Amino acid sequence: MSGPAAGTAAAATTTDVVCLGESMVTFLPSQPGRLADVPSFERGIGGAESNVACALAAAGHRAAWVGRVGADGFGDHLVETIASYGVDTSAVRRDPARPTGVYFRTATDRGTDTHEVAYYRAGSAASAMSPENVPYEALFAGRVLHLSGITAALSPDCLALLRELTAPRPGRPLVSFDVNHRPHLWRGCAEDASVLLELARRADLVFVGEDEAEEAWGIVGAEAIRAALPEPSVLVVKRGSAGATVFASELRPGPRGAEAAAGTAAPGASTDTVSAATPATSADTTCPAASADTATPADTVTPVPALRVDVVAAVGAGDAFAAGFLSATLRGLPVRDRARHGHLMAAAVLTVPGDLTDPPSRDRADRLVALDDAAWGRLRLAPGWTAADRAPEEVRTP
Repeated sequence: MSGPAAGTAAAATTTDVVCLGESMVTFLPSQPGRLADVPSFERGIGGAESNVACALAAAGHRAAWVGRVGADGFGDHLVETIASYGVDTSAVRRDPARPTGVYFRTATDRGTDTHEVAYYRAGSAASAMSPENVPYEALFAGRVLHLSGITAALSPDCLALLRELTAPRPGRPLVSFDVNHRPHLWRGCAEDASVLLELARRADLVFVGEDEAEEAWGIVGAEAIRAALPEPSVLVVKRGSAGATVFASELRPGPRGAEAAAGTAAPGASTDTVSAATPATSADTTCPAASADTATPADTVTPVPALRVDVVAAVGAGDAFAAGFLSATLRGLPVRDRARHGHLMAAAVLTVPGDLTDPPSRDRADRLVALDDAAWGRLRLAPGWTAADRAPEEVRTP
């Protein structure tokens, strides 16, 4: 069987989250400086969606990564390394005609002018993913399908695939979409902004940074971003060091809600679903959002401050945040706690050189998430903080 409908009908929900996208071998510099001056590099892996899968598996969830790699040594390394985190890689396809993508980067923050990245991914195996060659039965086998805007930029076939996967249909798993606007991948394409907006509006849960929303869409401020993305049940606006603002409503007219209202479901579709939103609870610091459209139910709006972190490398934090938020969503935690788990996962990655690291234990993370606002605001996390299972009051504070 092939195609989304067939894949949905055949799916059995044995996986929490399925992540689709390109993963690459990354070469991390042995010292700061320009790429031209770095004498050696250490091999690692990098890829937004596989990063999320690895972090979720490390946190105890059943995660799968679906991608396409070359039939080469770098492809072997990617699949073996991702699987070593406990991620199911059985649906990864090997391409004998195209290589695995690789990239080199400097040690500086991605947001600075001195940051350099040299990608060697044009014509990669992953760029050949299309609606005709992906395993739909694996993609629809999870409670959540996590995607990102990076995949849409790889090729016209990849964009067609994301349009297929985000199309509203009965029995579709909850679709999580991280905008992940990468301008360099869209060079020569003037439609990046409209494409990313289109895909985000078709998802159930969306992650987007204030900075990328302004860069891609010219939209400034969390409320304006929500106005541009009214469909998702949950919208997470990441605000850098200021934290995140979460807009949530069970009653938003999102893609899955529309199908449920129609009273239809795909034959054999699983009833083991997860909701992007939860009703407000006493644990939420929420308030009703004003809406210009009286036909659209009001959101609960939950601002969640970020933690103070002694940053080692500002890479991979967005993927880690998404993983932490998804992890807490799978557990049915309140919105505030979901965002706090996202901040803790991000802090774990920010305090190491690479894109991946072991997260704090679940018990430890739950204790920190449960702190009152004042104690949460006093936390300052330094390198090595995830290794010691200390009580919350023992975490370094100023």
